[in-house]
Amino acid sequence: MFSDWPILSLIAFSPLLGVLVLLFLKKDNGRWIKIVGVSATIIPLVLSALLYADFNAASSASQFVEKYDWLNIPLSAAQISEDITSFTISFQYHFAVDGLSMPFVFLTALIATMAALGSVYIKKRWKLYYILFLILETGMFGVFMAHDVFLFFLFFEAVLVPMFFLVGIWGYLDREKAAIKFLLYNGLGSAIMLLAFLILVTTAGFSEAQNASGFSIVFSGNLDTIMNNLFHNPDAYVNIKEAPFHLTAGLKTTLFAMFLVAFGIKLPIFPFHTWMLKVHQEAPPSIVMIHSGILLKMGAYGLIRFGILIFPEQAKDWAVALAILGVINILYGAVLAFVQTDFKLLLAYSSISHMGIVLLGIAAFNTTGLNGAVFQMVSHGLISALLFLLVGAIYERTKTTDLDQLGGLAANVPFIGGILLTAGMASLGLPGLSGFVGEFLSFLGLFDSMKWITVVGALGIIFAAVYMLRGVLGITFGPNKFKEVVMRDARLIEAVPMIILVAFILLLGLYPGILNHTLDHTVTGFDQHIQSILTAKAGE
Repeated sequence: MFSDWPILSLIAFSPLLGVLVLLFLKKDNGRWIKIVGVSATIIPLVLSALLYADFNAASSASQFVEKYDWLNIPLSAAQISEDITSFTISFQYHFAVDGLSMPFVFLTALIATMAALGSVYIKKRWKLYYILFLILETGMFGVFMAHDVFLFFLFFEAVLVPMFFLVGIWGYLDREKAAIKFLLYNGLGSAIMLLAFLILVTTAGFSEAQNASGFSIVFSGNLDTIMNNLFHNPDAYVNIKEAPFHLTAGLKTTLFAMFLVAFGIKLPIFPFHTWMLKVHQEAPPSIVMIHSGILLKMGAYGLIRFGILIFPEQAKDWAVALAILGVINILYGAVLAFVQTDFKLLLAYSSISHMGIVLLGIAAFNTTGLNGAVFQMVSHGLISALLFLLVGAIYERTKTTDLDQLGGLAANVPFIGGILLTAGMASLGLPGLSGFVGEFLSFLGLFDSMKWITVVGALGIIFAAVYMLRGVLGITFGPNKFKEVVMRDARLIEAVPMIILVAFILLLGLYPGILNHTLDHTVTGFDQHIQSILTAKAGE
């Protein structure tokens, strides 16, 4: 259907049409600003839904590929070797999706629209808010579509700038410190990632052509080129006379460690998590919907795409360490969530715990575990977005998220109370809801190789039930602390995104095949790729 369309570019950049329209609207025209802001997110949502329907889940190959030469920078090769006639660094505009990235493209579009609707609570500077919001959405799409490391880095950085301002301008009391901490931690991770990409490109991103006078060498960040050189043509560049670079086993381990730190900050992995707590606590709920629902998943996505798939030998050597980090995340997040008195912080520590389950799935190094990790990422994206949408609704009515000051809201706002109870049940992994499937597959995948670590990690499920029920039931039931307050239940603009998110949580819980079918062939291909590399290594 979309074979002749630049459909990925249309999805990624369609939010910028909204930015263009917003530039011509007066800043005090709040009604039309909000209409344009929300409408601009609906376009990529419709397109991504059609793309998902047209995606060939039976293929593990990249699909809807858009590839163009973007910028070529010639370098002098005289000092390298007389056999090399030219050196060029090539930047490519290369978009593609596979079974790993396709679910996140749709998830980004869905949560962006829900968060745009949830932005009804924003009270000031609507024009600038929606401009930054739509730029942020474009950056997120680019991260999951980019098939060139330079392009990936460009979009990854494009997310940081609007996020910094969205937290720093529209957040709560301590918003400036939260925004600065966000920028410092993520900036450090980006610097490490860029250095790793530069090393990777200059060692594995080469292609060569021989002519009468010697070799012409092109370095690019094309992922297909890098993977081909690493696993099918590893010694080609080394054999060139006086080759200056060589991706040794030690350098591969170093690069994997760099990717683990860079994406671990984003995930976040303990102890790189403190910035995330501040953002969850101080950012406006609509932005935390984006942050918790999508931005944290960029860390896990990057770790799988660039850490696990490019360096499977090194990742396998670190599998136990990854599993231990996952267990630390699970237990640390769960224990601290239990003692929180602020509902926003309870959810923040819950996110740390749930991301630990993703690490366990990755550490399993099998199809079941990887399926579970990705399913958990998608599921947590939906659940956390719903929970923070509810945080916004509750704060709008009570002006607090302090658990000690909340109680009995089901009597005042029964619809919101019912949705909150559903979201809490999904978060603790109740069967029939999406949270159960990802957790089950992740633990099942790890159990084959690390039984004791799996058992210890599974304690987090028990803790999750305790802290989530404590928070949700305390808010929904218990003594009614707002008897004298007249509250309006969810308005239509609030109820619509709540119902839609609950519908997807139920859909994935009752029919997980709709996501697993998309993942299966790609994840199986990943697993076969990893196992073949490990088998070849063992046979040397």
